[in-house]
Amino acid sequence: MDFLEYSSISSEVRGAMCPGKLKMTDTAIVFKNEKTGKVEQINASDIDLINFQKFVGNFGLRVFMKNGLLHRFIGFTGDEQKIADFVKKNYKLDMLEKELSMRGWNWGTVHFKGSVLSFDIENKTSFEIPLNHVSQCNSGKNEVTVEFHRNDDAPVSLMEMRFHIPTSESAETDPVEAFQEQVMKQASVISATGDAIAIFREIHCLTPRGRYDIKVFQSFFQLHGKTYDFKIPTSSVLRLFLLPHKDNRQMFFVISLDPPIKQGQTRYHFLVTLFQMDEETNIELPFTEEELKEKYEDKLTKELSGPVYEVLGKIMKVIINRKLTGPGTFIGHSGTPAIGCSYKAAAGYLYPLERGFIYVHKPPVHIRFEEIASVNFARSGGSTRSFDFEIELKTSTIYTFSSIEKEEYGKLYDFITSKKLHVKNTGKDGKNNYKEDFADSDNEAEPDAYLARVKAEAKERDDDDDGSDSDESTDEDFNPNQQESDVAEEFDSNVESTSEEDSDEAGSGSGSDGGSKKKKEKKEKKEKKVRKEKKERKESKPKKSKSGGGPKRPATAFMMWLNATRESIKKDNPGISVTEIAKKGGEMWKEMKDKSEWEGKAAKAKEEYAEALAAYKASGGGGSDDEGAKGAKAAKRKKEGATPKKSTASPMKGSGFKSKEYISGDDSSSSDDDKKDAKKAKKGSGDEKEKKAGDKKKSKKSDSESEASGSGSEEEEEEDAGSD
Repeated sequence: MDFLEYSSISSEVRGAMCPGKLKMTDTAIVFKNEKTGKVEQINASDIDLINFQKFVGNFGLRVFMKNGLLHRFIGFTGDEQKIADFVKKNYKLDMLEKELSMRGWNWGTVHFKGSVLSFDIENKTSFEIPLNHVSQCNSGKNEVTVEFHRNDDAPVSLMEMRFHIPTSESAETDPVEAFQEQVMKQASVISATGDAIAIFREIHCLTPRGRYDIKVFQSFFQLHGKTYDFKIPTSSVLRLFLLPHKDNRQMFFVISLDPPIKQGQTRYHFLVTLFQMDEETNIELPFTEEELKEKYEDKLTKELSGPVYEVLGKIMKVIINRKLTGPGTFIGHSGTPAIGCSYKAAAGYLYPLERGFIYVHKPPVHIRFEEIASVNFARSGGSTRSFDFEIELKTSTIYTFSSIEKEEYGKLYDFITSKKLHVKNTGKDGKNNYKEDFADSDNEAEPDAYLARVKAEAKERDDDDDGSDSDESTDEDFNPNQQESDVAEEFDSNVESTSEEDSDEAGSGSGSDGGSKKKKEKKEKKEKKVRKEKKERKESKPKKSKSGGGPKRPATAFMMWLNATRESIKKDNPGISVTEIAKKGGEMWKEMKDKSEWEGKAAKAKEEYAEALAAYKASGGGGSDDEGAKGAKAAKRKKEGATPKKSTASPMKGSGFKSKEYISGDDSSSSDDDKKDAKKAKKGSGDEKEKKAGDKKKSKKSDSESEASGSGSEEEEEEDAGSD
């Protein structure tokens, strides 16, 4: 077929240039609006004339119809002769250039041709006004004011023009009235004349919210409410949608509008009405059988009965001459074509259609497949029970529908792939990365690809580890800048009490405040000593392996198989990363049918581990770090020939500390030898303790006085023991 096609052409729509595609065939000129998707077809038999019209850097086509309408297209470059030949051959019309006046004068002659007002200067057109853009026309004494519909898409809108018309005594009629009458004949001023074709009372509208009476007329339909009243021309209707609610008891009827209706500063591009499925009506149309046959080709009958949404949809479809779109082949997890989700701050329903998506109801969104650049599936806020569905348009606009139930994922993903939409997070192997991790999140019997990936990374870190004991925690009290003598002193003796305190602790009860205070101090000092012992033990003992010397835990069947097939996976997938190896392995393991070989190896390894662990525990291993430390202490005490509850180490070596439970046990007194050992231990470190505690009185004593007090304390201890 002979045709011409142009992809970057703009059409004038109510003062705004709307981009789209233009195709010229032997029978029609077809223009498709990129923004709205609306297709406008101009039949070749209805064309009266076609002109070239020059613009800056390109040229346009001026198509004048036999019914008086004017269509203008702009964006053609360098194909004037080709288009002229095509029009001459197929449309049998000669293309001439439309000459424009460049005078810039503001006075001239007005000509009305069809629905076009032409302002001419010296027989050349200065500008043209399509009268179907006029919303109102008012006249004064010598003046006519023409008002235009506002277009939100136009960067600059022409709202009003005023024409001054001189009076003429020779004219039979008033030229001002004649001018106004010519404008109003073609202006798109809606006036409710005649009876309505059908009236639907108290219809529940979601947007704009309220109860409205819907009156359908020949060229428009009216929404009549208590506060607002809208008259919507049928030419502004783009599409009609009839969508079932998820509860199967209600039905959405959605009307897409361009231009939108206005309520104050708010504009509504969609009318969303809600009907109960069990509500029925019966309407008789005011047409004869002949009129129904001539005008509507028997698409309507004189009497219509049934559910309200069905009757309204049928009348609107025929009167407005638009296709009524219903849900496509998609059926979700709930058995309905609706997917429950949230958009922005409101909850609603997403409907996958045959040629796009529509979301109702606040705010309604209609997205055509040809506008979509890619879609994306994402986890929703850390929850595995829902996910987000993102749609990115070619204009870089992103719509995010969140909180979709996890069960809807499989069916939605299959629908997307069947429509050949680009999924943004599809991996190199052609499978959705998100699908595998998400689909089996609740199936614990299946291998977790994400867990395997984490384990593989951890194994690599273990291989690169230098053997340091990462399980050991750093002691908070360790201070590398502290003097060595202070550390040793605090470890040797953690008690800073005098001989009087010892005697009071051994002989007095816990009823007084002084006794409880001393007990509290002793408890704090004891805890401090335990921390220091842990630090000493950590510094002195050799570093151990992470396994503690015991047998290593056996690997699972999946990990055994993955380690055996790791190289082959790398070979089959060159350049694959470590995380992708684990993921690929998880997919292959999931698809394996016979896993008995590796499960047998895993069971055998588990038995060997149990035997090795039993042997290790029998040899004295297998305890915790604290148990091992206690065992080492017990062995040391046994070697020195002392009981576990009594310390017999020399006070000069710094191990003479006795806690309260050792000093005052069940017996009323302890042996003199033990007391002497304790006093000697305090004597050896008395001077340094006095300096650290900041006691001014003790710091003034000389070395000889300290020795004297030390020898005297032994005598006092004997006296105290005797009194006890």
